[in-house]
Amino acid sequence: MSQVKTTMDNNIKRTPFHTLLIANRGEIAMRILRSAKAMGLRTVAVYSSADADAPHVRHADRAMHIGPAEPAQSYLNIDAILAAAQASGADAVHPGYGFLAENAAFAQRCRDAGLVFVGPSPESIRAMGDKAAAKRLMQTAGVPCIPGYQGEDQTTATLLREAEAIGWPVMIKAVAGGGGRGMRLVEGPQQFATLLQSAQSEALHAFGDATVLLERAVRAPRHIEIQVMADRHGHAIHLGERDCSVQRRHQKIIEEAPSPAVSPELRQRMGEAALQAVRAIGYEGAGTLEFLLDGNGDFWFMEMNTRLQVEHPVTEALTGLDLVALQLRIAAGEPLALRQEDVRFEGHAIEVRLCAESPSQGFVPQSGTMDLWQLPESPLLRVEHALASGAQVPPHYDSMIAKLVAHGATRDEARQRLLAGLADTVELGVATNQHFLLRCLAHPVFAAGDATTAFIAQHQDELLAEDAGQQAQAAAVAAALLQAGTDRPPSPLAHTLMAPLRFEIDGQAHAASVQRLPDGSYAVALDSAEPVEIGLRFMGHGQWQVQRQGVQSPLRALRSGERLLMHWAGRAYEVRDTSLPPPHDPGAHGGDGLLRAAMSGRVT
Repeated sequence: MSQVKTTMDNNIKRTPFHTLLIANRGEIAMRILRSAKAMGLRTVAVYSSADADAPHVRHADRAMHIGPAEPAQSYLNIDAILAAAQASGADAVHPGYGFLAENAAFAQRCRDAGLVFVGPSPESIRAMGDKAAAKRLMQTAGVPCIPGYQGEDQTTATLLREAEAIGWPVMIKAVAGGGGRGMRLVEGPQQFATLLQSAQSEALHAFGDATVLLERAVRAPRHIEIQVMADRHGHAIHLGERDCSVQRRHQKIIEEAPSPAVSPELRQRMGEAALQAVRAIGYEGAGTLEFLLDGNGDFWFMEMNTRLQVEHPVTEALTGLDLVALQLRIAAGEPLALRQEDVRFEGHAIEVRLCAESPSQGFVPQSGTMDLWQLPESPLLRVEHALASGAQVPPHYDSMIAKLVAHGATRDEARQRLLAGLADTVELGVATNQHFLLRCLAHPVFAAGDATTAFIAQHQDELLAEDAGQQAQAAAVAAALLQAGTDRPPSPLAHTLMAPLRFEIDGQAHAASVQRLPDGSYAVALDSAEPVEIGLRFMGHGQWQVQRQGVQSPLRALRSGERLLMHWAGRAYEVRDTSLPPPHDPGAHGGDGLLRAAMSGRVT
């Protein structure tokens, strides 16, 4: 009889659906589409005016326009998304991450509209979305928490007094949102009022809530997160940890699993703490508990992300599980088919986030046309993206454009595979952090598994430093390429011809003399230095082979307006030929009077 009752209860809790609306864009929309289609679900994409020709629009069964490019009027517009769900016949919504993924009001509106929300309940989102309330809840549940203040009195005087009681340094954190916004490290009382006002202002504009909490700052910790899965039948498991310590301004850029700093015994303790948190709020779906870990093996709860994480592919690589498929099955009311003892961890996985930004200009976000996007033909590299040659990278959304993941039997095997795959990824037209990521992966501290959250701050100068020798070689190759042309074999020039060139490569000016030699190679004298011999072999379709000191290497090149774009030795370069003087306009007596910003933005 009890077995019959259990079966009936399970059936009552089922919420099957057949058409899934994906309330997101870019690579995560493509990722969700892949799992949904594999499960036989019909799919609906939503898109802004900026994304009318985006891959997620083309790959879904149906696509619905929801508004202008600005997120507030499209991907954050709850009314427009719910109207799209109704018009398309969708009966479930997957929010992805970012935008509305952790918005309790959106989850509630989906519930009220009779839509299955692929995620936790509005109550769970609300409970964990306020960092101060979440911390109080975790303390009650017995989860270790960093000492701090999460009270309602938000006056500067009270907060300063509480900071003094906690002890310097302290961390100011916005209670809403995430992504490092509304977060400031304060070293002492002299800075406190200024940094508090800055954090509150940023939090108010980003999340509509200026409330902050204070925590004791843990020096150079590890950032460790535990992936959990819980169904509505009371079953919950954890899928191990991810180490997300390599961050820039509190934004993760490299994630890996397992953590080099977590032993099996520590994994068990952290996993149990995460499950305590899940049980305390009756959680359902995929979630992540984030902890700080010090060098002694002590850890403290930071926050819970009530959604799928950007870095979920490293856990998928390690466990062989499809986390999106698990989300969809849980949302349909199916019980978890896995027990904790069924979870297996195989090898090591590392992920990097490729972002459209310029590291040499303070990591300012970039936008424009991705003139060439080409991935290496390697089964050893997993790439999550929504790009193609000629695709637009709009300025309105997050700067992350792709994630590259490698798995190996050992950590170093995964790292070497990722280094090779990232170096062979060709992206031309929009500046990215590709070379910076390669430097991070190759750095001895990261290679040894010793990187903490202080890694980039401690090593940023060397991670950003230019290699003068490499730059000179790239400039010599660029000079030869300018002389040869970029979309055809070199013309049969007389070997006596000396061609003077002036050009810029990544904004750095050079002068060169280029001579075509009898064997077809080029003698390039760069900036009055001794000539070096550069061999160029045209392979067709913008592909070349470069020969330098007996070593051959592939090069991709193309013209984009006045720019020559080339990808060589794991790095993209932008070259401009300045040999000819700019055209003279006798009627021009000055500038156009416009002050142009270095990046897209809005004056608020």
